[in-house]
Amino acid sequence: MSHELVILSNRQRINWITAVVLVVLHIGAVAALFYASWPVIATTLVLYWMTTGLGISMGYHRLHTHRSYKVPRLLEYFFAVCGSMTLEGGPIFWVATHRIHHQRSDRPGDPHSPRDGAWWSHVGWILFGECNHNNTRAMAKYAPDLAKDPFYVWLNNYHWVPLTILGVLLLTFGGLPMLLWGGCFRVVFGLHATWLVNSATHLWGPRRFNTRDDSRNSWWVALLTFGEGWHNNHHAHPTSARHGLAWYEFDISWIQIKILRFFGIARGVQAARIRSVLAEEEAA
Repeated sequence: MSHELVILSNRQRINWITAVVLVVLHIGAVAALFYASWPVIATTLVLYWMTTGLGISMGYHRLHTHRSYKVPRLLEYFFAVCGSMTLEGGPIFWVATHRIHHQRSDRPGDPHSPRDGAWWSHVGWILFGECNHNNTRAMAKYAPDLAKDPFYVWLNNYHWVPLTILGVLLLTFGGLPMLLWGGCFRVVFGLHATWLVNSATHLWGPRRFNTRDDSRNSWWVALLTFGEGWHNNHHAHPTSARHGLAWYEFDISWIQIKILRFFGIARGVQAARIRSVLAEEEAA
């Protein structure tokens, strides 16, 4: 049975392990508010940039899924490890799910379309869908490029290891407050920020391009996700490393990719040309 059919066929059976983990993390995130201090907040912000910014936005999404630019293999691996520390699964699972989303966006087979319900697109598909995080063989059908690499296979099977190590380090060197902030609060905030791309940016906001799906641009989601909120732009130009196409569309990940390109670290950067975009917008 294909991955997308597995996800859609188990909506009445909750994934209890995932549910319990999410409940515990949310409790920890609320508890973190009672242990706030500038050192733990600063550490959390840096970790959020590393995991959601470098790991998900620049890594899992723009690099591993869409191959919109190239970096040295070790840096590519580093981005993947950062992405695994968001609790969003390993690289093969994440890439496979997102590629299915683009193939079936807001149509039958889309793992997380708001057409199946806003709650489903935000978190329901995680709680009730049989996500097969560790079923590398099933996911490899949609991410064969990653499945050929032993490192990505290992990281997909043991995606929880980097986050566990980070948790131990936070507790050892920062105590309970550091674990609650750098672990629980950061992960919960990052999860909801990423899930908003699945839900909010397919529900609310302007549409620059007349794509076949319901994707929309959202400035506030973009601020939370390092530029991922310019979702209609992305669906119109999926292989573009640049999501914020106008000067007022702030895209931190694109700025960071340009910095890497300037120093010769990022190569083969693909970016939608502003002039062609504006011409397409006027024609529409």
